[in-house]
Amino acid sequence: MQMQQDLSAVLLQQVPGSFGQIISLGGPVTLVLLLLSVAALSIVLVKAVQLFAERSRNRDAIHQALLHWQNGKQKDAIAGIVHAERGVASLLRVAMQGSLASAVSEAQLREELQRLASADMQRLRSHLRTLEVIATISPLLGLFGTVLGMIEAFRQMEQAGSRIDPSILSGGIWQALLTTGVGLAVAIPATLAHQWLDRRAEHHAHRMEDTVTQVFTATVRQRTQPAPMAGTDTLDAAG
Repeated sequence: MQMQQDLSAVLLQQVPGSFGQIISLGGPVTLVLLLLSVAALSIVLVKAVQLFAERSRNRDAIHQALLHWQNGKQKDAIAGIVHAERGVASLLRVAMQGSLASAVSEAQLREELQRLASADMQRLRSHLRTLEVIATISPLLGLFGTVLGMIEAFRQMEQAGSRIDPSILSGGIWQALLTTGVGLAVAIPATLAHQWLDRRAEHHAHRMEDTVTQVFTATVRQRTQPAPMAGTDTLDAAG
């Protein structure tokens, strides 16, 4: 019991107060994990800004273009998004212009739209795989550091022989505990961020598909709109 209390006291005295102390206690594995955390944070910030900008880009112009297209004003619809170079608006422009081109079949147009959509999704999903890899290997690196720390602790115990000093074990134990904690601290936020960003990318893909589909189903939507109720005009006139 006394030995456990002495060991706890030594460990509490060595609680790291800076990143330098964390690296010195955790060893090179902790340094690698900290570098991975910086890379993960950079990816999350860049992709979050990119997906947010993609969500709000040309939103009003897309809505107006679809309204004009459904009302039979094809030229006005295309004019509102003619300068779009990428994103949903660009895909919508190609779909509208291709629908009006008599030399382009619907099958060819759909193939081209699928190619453009795939390229756009590849751009939005770039580096998400890297974030997923960081989230996967961080706990493994933490476990690796734990194994190294425990090996060092037992090696020092063997060298100490029967004279076991708690301070001899503190370095190896800290290395084991720190690398495990840092590995989980990197992996958990990275996993959550990857799931969120991937979900936003899927939402963008659904938006592209829904927007382009409305170009091909405009006539169907016009024909299936509910007609005014019979007698409404008569009641209005009587009122």
